[in-house]
Amino acid sequence: MVEVNAEKGRITELLLTLGRGDRDAYNRLFPLIYDQLQRLAQNQVGRWQAPGQLRRTELIHEAYLKLIDQTQTEWKDRAHFYTVAAKAMRHILVDHHRREKAKKRGGSKEVLPFDDEYSEVEKYAEHLEALQELMGQLAGVSERMHTIVDLRFFVGFTIEEIAELLNVSTSTVDRDWKAARTWLYRQLVKE
Repeated sequence: MVEVNAEKGRITELLLTLGRGDRDAYNRLFPLIYDQLQRLAQNQVGRWQAPGQLRRTELIHEAYLKLIDQTQTEWKDRAHFYTVAAKAMRHILVDHHRREKAKKRGGSKEVLPFDDEYSEVEKYAEHLEALQELMGQLAGVSERMHTIVDLRFFVGFTIEEIAELLNVSTSTVDRDWKAARTWLYRQLVKE
């Protein structure tokens, strides 16, 4: 447990160092967060990706490159970092789905066969794009609920892990998680 807490402290320390402009901190940070980024990517790809599309490793590396380019971000803590990482992965997947959809609609000279795999891509893209928009609206309702949905649904953290990251009780996280799910469901049913 002491090693785990020391590693978490080191991650937070490196994130704060990044906020002060030390670009080399990314190189020291990556090995510490890679396992969690793999977990995050697996969750994202498993939930939103049609078979044969963007691979988990590609998603991790594309997201990490986006995170490195975040010159204006002042990293607050691990929760903030993982939330931004989840958002980056979602954006990458949405962009990927849009490109696939454009190809299917003739936006590319490449001719793609119309089969189940491509119709699945379109189905996933529609859901992901709608959820992406709703997440922006949820942030306006409650920033904490938005963060909890990011960490729970998109990152795959447990209620206990989120409570630790946000420094709140598990009952608070559980209550906000249920409220956020209810709010999102109601918004989806309206459409």
